[in-house]
Amino acid sequence: MAKLTKKQKEAQSKIESGKTYSVAEASALIKEVSNENFDASVDLAVRLNVDPRKANQMVRGVVTLPHGTGKDVKVLALVTPDKEEEAKEAGADYVGLDEYLEKIKGGWTDVDVIITMPSVMGKLGPLGRVLGPRGLMPNPKTGTVTMDIAKAVSDVKAGKIDFKVDKTGIVHAGIGKASFDAEKLAGNAKELLTTLVKLKPQAAKGVYIKSIHISSTMSPSVAIDTKRFTEQ
Repeated sequence: MAKLTKKQKEAQSKIESGKTYSVAEASALIKEVSNENFDASVDLAVRLNVDPRKANQMVRGVVTLPHGTGKDVKVLALVTPDKEEEAKEAGADYVGLDEYLEKIKGGWTDVDVIITMPSVMGKLGPLGRVLGPRGLMPNPKTGTVTMDIAKAVSDVKAGKIDFKVDKTGIVHAGIGKASFDAEKLAGNAKELLTTLVKLKPQAAKGVYIKSIHISSTMSPSVAIDTKRFTEQ
C-alpha cells in the first residue's frame, strides 16, 4: 500500500473515523481537506440497495444543480439547418450535422454532451460504438433528444446533469468544485440526493440508500449520514 504524504495524513486527521456527517458538515469539511493546487472537482458517491441487472431496479435520471457544476460544459448540437441558429444562440459550442457525424465516425468525441432532434437519431445509431462507451449517446429520457434545442442547451449549460447507477449499485456524480462555498456544495448535494429518493424503484426492498460519500479529486472521502441527509 502506498504511503500517505504529509498533506494526505493531515487531511485524513481532520475526518473522524467511523463518523457520519450531515450534508452541511461534510460539504464544509471536504473544502478543508482539499489541498490540491488546482480547482478540484467535488463528487458524490451514493451506494443504493438495488440490483442494476434487473430492469425494474435501474436508477437513472437527470437533475439541475442549483449552483451549477463549475465546469465549462462543451455541447455539440446535431441539428438540421433550420435549428442551427437556435442552438448557437442558446450557447452550443459546436453546431451542425453531417460534418460532425463524419468527425465522430473518425473517433472525435471532444465534447461533454450531445443534443439532437428525434429526426436525427437514426443517423446516430451506427455511431453507438463510439458514443455509447463514453456516455455521449443522446437519450430522450435525459432531455438530450428534443425539438426544444434551445432549452436543452441552456439547461445543460446551467448545470443539468444526468446520472445512472453503475453495475455495482453506485451512483457517481460531480456536484461542483472545491472553490465553491460550502453552502453551494451542500445545496447541490441535497438536490441530487432528493432526486435519487424520488427515483426509488418500487422493486427495491429494505434500506434504499446504503451509504453516501463526498470527496474531491485527490482527497479522502467524508461519509454522510444517510438517515438525515434530506433534512440537513
